Amino acid sequence: MSTVGAAGPYLHLPGDGHSGRVSFLGAQLPPEVAAMARLLGELDRSTFRKVLKLVVSSLQGDDCREAVQHLGASRGLPEGQLSTLLAGVHTLLHQALRLPLASLKPEAFQNQLQELCIPQDLAADLASVVFGSQRPLLDSVARQQGAWLPHMANFRWRVDVAICTSSLARSLRPSVLMQMELSDGAVHCFEVPTAKFQELRYGVALVLKEIADLEKRCEHKLQD
Repeated sequence: MSTVGAAGPYLHLPGDGHSGRVSFLGAQLPPEVAAMARLLGELDRSTFRKVLKLVVSSLQGDDCREAVQHLGASRGLPEGQLSTLLAGVHTLLHQALRLPLASLKPEAFQNQLQELCIPQDLAADLASVVFGSQRPLLDSVARQQGAWLPHMANFRWRVDVAICTSSLARSLRPSVLMQMELSDGAVHCFEVPTAKFQELRYGVALVLKEIADLEKRCEHKLQD
């Protein structure tokens, strides 16, 4: 019996035709989550909890490779099936944990898992991770991992006018010189004509407005 057939039409559209809700998994159901959901109907809760524990440990930054091999051997799970379960649960939790608690409510989360045809007891275990006592630690680890990427440490700019140049088209025309220094010490310098700078400024402002509008719409629908 298929376990995701009923979920497909809902999760592959931006909203549910009956309620207008938006899934925390996005407009399209990730294929690894769909594959994972197909396996849960025949998986006992004890094994699922061990899979869930491994995924949570992985999200906390632990090395779980030996534990994964031990679980597969002790439970007689084929490597492909275990990989599907781990990947699906990891993606599902990762997507849910990206949303603040104010945006994703427990009832909405449970309802969307029901749309996936995930058994109720397993859905309760997933909800205990997203909304339980481990949530602050998972949020803290996510913030620390995000801090690994270099960020802007310093930014300098000035307007420059070329007086002597081999190109008459650039002569006496202002441009914006920018220098960006990253937290890892890298320095990037670039020059932008004022006309292109105005286009860039307008484009960035437009994108930021569209992102803010989209976040507001999604937040309202997730709270319904």
